[in-house]
Amino acid sequence: MLAIAFYIMAAVTVLSGALVITARNPVHSVLFLILAFFSAAGLFVLMGAEFLAMLLVVVYVGAVAVLFLFVVMMLDVDFVKLRQGFANYLPIGAVVGVLLLTELIMIAIAIADRGAAAGQSPQVYGPEMSNIEAIGRVLYTDYVYLFQASGLVLLVAMIGAIVLTLQHRVHVKRQDIHTQVTRRRKNAVEIVQVKTGEGIKE
Repeated sequence: MLAIAFYIMAAVTVLSGALVITARNPVHSVLFLILAFFSAAGLFVLMGAEFLAMLLVVVYVGAVAVLFLFVVMMLDVDFVKLRQGFANYLPIGAVVGVLLLTELIMIAIAIADRGAAAGQSPQVYGPEMSNIEAIGRVLYTDYVYLFQASGLVLLVAMIGAIVLTLQHRVHVKRQDIHTQVTRRRKNAVEIVQVKTGEGIKE
């Protein structure tokens, strides 16, 4: 039963991934992406990594994929105009695709030969330790620098997205934090002596 479930989920994952890039409707692409995430989460459950499966469903399906779906549905993007220059970028895309395929084949061969892990015994934890605790120990001890580097990459990507989408409009009032913090009392407060029975003249 485990083998049958594995082959079914693996086939659904591969087919969904292919439909993501071949579907003409971007909404359908996002829906196939969500299906691929769910199938990959099922594969993680079969491997005994239920924590990774939960992260995949909560983070990618619950946040990223839904965000993609809302962005695609809310933005009025003219996809016909975007596809007009597809033939011009086809040679570059083919070269990039061949390079990525070559890298995947090299990685698969390295994993089949155990690559850099050859001659090393895998870390085995006892039954008293859950896989969540085991992942935490490995992540925050052996790979803590790579974990921090990935956080910096995500931070740079977030800042880049904000900078690219930030638009300064001419007739919109904006806060000047530096001016607000550094202003003095004499520049902010004006004391006017008003005589009795008279108002303030502008």
